[in-house]
Amino acid sequence: MKVVTGVVGNDIHVVANRLIDISLQERGFEVFNLGVNTYLEEFMDAVIETDADVLLISSLNGEAEGWCRDLSLIKSQYDLSKVVFMIGGNLGVGEMDAEEIGPRYRAYGFDLVFHQIDLNEGLDMLEAHLKERR
Repeated sequence: MKVVTGVVGNDIHVVANRLIDISLQERGFEVFNLGVNTYLEEFMDAVIETDADVLLISSLNGEAEGWCRDLSLIKSQYDLSKVVFMIGGNLGVGEMDAEEIGPRYRAYGFDLVFHQIDLNEGLDMLEAHLKERR
């Protein structure tokens, strides 16, 4: 399975991005890592160009929301019904209610939302989701 991954917007957390890349490869995924400072449009272009099965966006600075609000709009321009859209990391800034984060990001168009969840736990959940979809 092919996964496009990277860190969204003005986030420059290189180490976490590399750990995600390594973890995905260890699980047998073919990874296309766009690195840090990646815009939503760049992610979508890569998903289309690589015919990816999964888009995994990460954020550690908590500012992903501002960069990801237009996901549904961009998705509507393409037939991406078979792609799993996933976001994880620290997805809120300040005193956000963690219970509101998942529904908010799902409304933006993400299938899986992992706010402050262990990387391996999140990848286990991704793999379970992919098995359910088959």
